[in-house]
Amino acid sequence: MIVTVIIIAVLVILVLAYIGIYNGLVRARMYTQESWSQIDVQLKRRNDLIPNLVETVKGYSNYEQGTLEKVIGLRNQLVNAPAGDHQQTMELSDQLSNSLKSIFAVAEAYPDLKANDEYTKLMEELSNTENKIAYSRQLYNSSAASLNTKIQTFPTNLVAGIHHFQAADFLQVPEEEKAAPKVSFDK
Repeated sequence: MIVTVIIIAVLVILVLAYIGIYNGLVRARMYTQESWSQIDVQLKRRNDLIPNLVETVKGYSNYEQGTLEKVIGLRNQLVNAPAGDHQQTMELSDQLSNSLKSIFAVAEAYPDLKANDEYTKLMEELSNTENKIAYSRQLYNSSAASLNTKIQTFPTNLVAGIHHFQAADFLQVPEEEKAAPKVSFDK
């Protein structure tokens, strides 16, 4: 009788542990998906701001049309990128961020534009959004690390294998952005 109670108790503990491990994996996967969704939200916010910025810049300058077209083209590619292709989305986002830097520089050449309230508001909104994108990327990588750790550690890896949990890919910084910028005060 005591042996039967002990066996049942051990089985109940094992079943509860299994359920707890499985639920922990599901939560980690959901946090990873949610953090990717936060990146999407910020990218959409930036994509919504870009046409207003481009129109404002067009109104104040005869700035190189090719740069403005490139920004709009990259924005459109980003909007139409496949939802599940995180790598392509981030590559397009990085290219768009680099193109936006050239538009930010326009204000230096056009003091009237720099003083324009609409331009100033748009630049502030875009800068805030870029910061939120960077934060969201960090959050995604943290969530991915947590999920991947659970998938690879014992005994969670056993449950993860049974239920085919997949590791999440980390977002990488492009090599060209890792180089230190050159600062020169020479004229």
